[in-house]
Amino acid sequence: MRVVRADWVCPVARPPIANGWVAIDGARVHALGGPEDPPPAGAPVERRAGEAVLPGLVNAHTHLELSWLAGKVPPAHRFTDWVAHLVLTRGGTPEAGGGERTLAPMRAAVRELRAAGTVAVGDISNTLASPGPLADAGLDGVVFHELLGFSATGAVVEETRGLRAKARVAGDGRVRISLAPHAPYSTSAELFRAVRAEVDAGDVPLTSVHLAESPEEIELLERGTGAWPRLLARLGAWRDDWRPPGVGPVEYLERLGVLDAGTLAVHGVQLSEASLATLARLGCTLVTCPRSNQWVGVGAPPVSRFYASGVRVAVGTDSLASAPDLNLFAELKELRWLAPDVPAAALVASATLEGARALGLDGELGSIEPGKRAALIAVRLPGPVADVEEALVSGIEPRQVTWL
Repeated sequence: MRVVRADWVCPVARPPIANGWVAIDGARVHALGGPEDPPPAGAPVERRAGEAVLPGLVNAHTHLELSWLAGKVPPAHRFTDWVAHLVLTRGGTPEAGGGERTLAPMRAAVRELRAAGTVAVGDISNTLASPGPLADAGLDGVVFHELLGFSATGAVVEETRGLRAKARVAGDGRVRISLAPHAPYSTSAELFRAVRAEVDAGDVPLTSVHLAESPEEIELLERGTGAWPRLLARLGAWRDDWRPPGVGPVEYLERLGVLDAGTLAVHGVQLSEASLATLARLGCTLVTCPRSNQWVGVGAPPVSRFYASGVRVAVGTDSLASAPDLNLFAELKELRWLAPDVPAAALVASATLEGARALGLDGELGSIEPGKRAALIAVRLPGPVADVEEALVSGIEPRQVTWL
């Protein structure tokens, strides 16, 4: 047993505690309290002056296998232009296949995640090369095997089962494997339904989908026109028998029956009030990645509307192909700038407890509570603060973070 005392303890599940303490027994939180609460007698005390103790962060949306593309895909004014550049840069190279030239940057990215205080991730992967590096670094999470194909049938799901089985072994129990259909503009209705059926039959009832990210996606689904049909045709992926559903992406996927409380709906920059209400009603989690959204040309997400709608909100960095780093605290700073009306406590919860809940890890991670894992970080504060949660969303660098 040991006791950690700090200027602030941020349990997340309850308000911050000034001059608080956390008692840690082995790898678990034993108890916590404030100045008026006596800690366990006889336990050695570690004093963290000028610091706040909080649970490790949860990055709910990454693409670790794209880490080798850092600095290779510049910002764009239109999403389809960015995608075309990404495909041109990524395709036809050894890095596309998950080889060593991909693995070394991926391992470096995982170290970057941990250095910035991240304890768990929701990673999107086409090659399933990330479970091993994540488990080796002691990170938890879910790796979503992303499937796409505008003309694909459900057979592709069966064809990938062997790869997913190998990835489970590499994850060593810390990292679970699930499936993810990429997006409405890249995935057939048949493949969406097949993925949903596979997820429903599996032991990880979670899936992730890029949703309502760009204006071009809305135009494609509502009218069947715009930049996406042209780009898909250039890539040889268009299907002549496809007809637009005539509705927005949330309504389209709800019609397909593929949205539920286990769905991580990523980005959502173009979501209407009605669509946000639908996601909230279905219990989905909206994962926002504000810096990436602006990098790829889809604009700033309507963060205030996200929180006002009642939908669950988690936070991700996206990949190093569309963000300068994997520091989730930097995403919180961007969210604070975009939505000064949203309480800092809600933003901190999105990067911890809500992310853990979205990945099915909230029984172990995301808050400081007795019985949960003591995967805790100490953050050096800029000085005495009256509102510690506001300080945490004002910009924290990895050099300020220490793992306990």
